[in-house]
Amino acid sequence: MTKSFEEFEVYKKGVVLAKEIFSICNTENFMNEIGFSNQIKRAVVSITNNIAEGAEYNNNRQLIRHLRIAKGSCGEVKSMLILAVELELCERNAIQKAQDLTNEIATHLSNFIKYLTANLTKTK
Repeated sequence: MTKSFEEFEVYKKGVVLAKEIFSICNTENFMNEIGFSNQIKRAVVSITNNIAEGAEYNNNRQLIRHLRIAKGSCGEVKSMLILAVELELCERNAIQKAQDLTNEIATHLSNFIKYLTANLTKTK
């Protein structure tokens, strides 16, 4: 691994998503739902933290493992955004950017995992 995690496009998108989620959580309805707000914040932070942690091992197997965890956290954020609308914590249009980012990040993570997995099998 030659790149630092900060250079990964998926990490950069994760940072943008985290900023978006924290902004959404600063609205009155979310502030009244402390547990919900805390959980979505933890999940979104888990995305970038797992990308960073996996990259720092400098081992593709560990990176793949952590990218999968990041992808799971991304799914959790996406689910919570859907629930936020259903629970009337916010309007659908207020979370559209965050939903779009979760889809992009999940796709990037899947592609990154496939790429690394393919390279692992080539080096065996």
